[in-house]
Amino acid sequence: MATRSFMGAFPLDAVGAEPADAVLFGAPHGTPYPGIENRPHAGTMQALREAMANDADWVEHWNYDVGGTLLGPRGFRLGDLGDLPTASEDGPGNRTLIHDTAQAIVAAGAVPMMVGGDDSVPIPFLAGLAAGGPLTILQIDAHIDWRQERRGEPLGYSSTMRRASEMPHVERIVQVGMRAFGSARTPEVEFAAAWGAQIVPARAVHHHGVGPVLDLIPRGANVAITIDMDAFDASLMPAVIAPSPGGLDYTQVTDLIAGVAERGRIASFDLIEFVPERDVDGSAVLTMAYLLQFAIGTLANR
Repeated sequence: MATRSFMGAFPLDAVGAEPADAVLFGAPHGTPYPGIENRPHAGTMQALREAMANDADWVEHWNYDVGGTLLGPRGFRLGDLGDLPTASEDGPGNRTLIHDTAQAIVAAGAVPMMVGGDDSVPIPFLAGLAAGGPLTILQIDAHIDWRQERRGEPLGYSSTMRRASEMPHVERIVQVGMRAFGSARTPEVEFAAAWGAQIVPARAVHHHGVGPVLDLIPRGANVAITIDMDAFDASLMPAVIAPSPGGLDYTQVTDLIAGVAERGRIASFDLIEFVPERDVDGSAVLTMAYLLQFAIGTLANR
């Protein structure tokens, strides 16, 4: 029998059916590219639930990463909607489902937390946050995702930040972890810089720490944190489509999440681009699950 909820979250049949401080959901599919398979990520949210099934009994125990119990001292309520009924080839339908779910969560006064899916799913997710006011995006990723289009599709995973930059409520984009090759060419890099995106390569984080990245985020900002799992070094996270050396480590990424919570407000959180079938020994899914757990604990203890 499939595990229904993540780490002690209560199953939620519909947004607003019960009060919640944060609402978690899976978005298995986004906008497909012609000729590129978009189903390798579909089982991610269920893999995370199963990986943490035993740990759910420990939510009342002290967690040293977050400095308290996972759900904090004030009765933090985390709802789990399960996976949205997306379909591999239905880009427009998938975008509507993701957008409307994020929008409803914001309207209910909760923090949307999404697990993808490829890097096209944050496009409708970020669009659904509009009612929350001006937004700073912190993208943690190996790639900048500023293509106007790829294979004739402007809403695919190579265009995530380009589309976000066009959203009226997005006022700032900070990107960290970039390295090696991606779909970006010189014109995309120049366009991102001209728009004002702040891009911090992985090497800069290794040399100078996460402090300079956090300095780019204004105090009091509402921040959407979006994390592509290929931001991590391949030794820690091989279960992605394009693993590469030189990536960030777990502590650097959790320090970024904690730093955002200290400087401003985490307005949303999403994790994307994990490939369960490439997780040969089951260690990569634990890294991702603990990352999601850390984000939940950070929200609950701030």
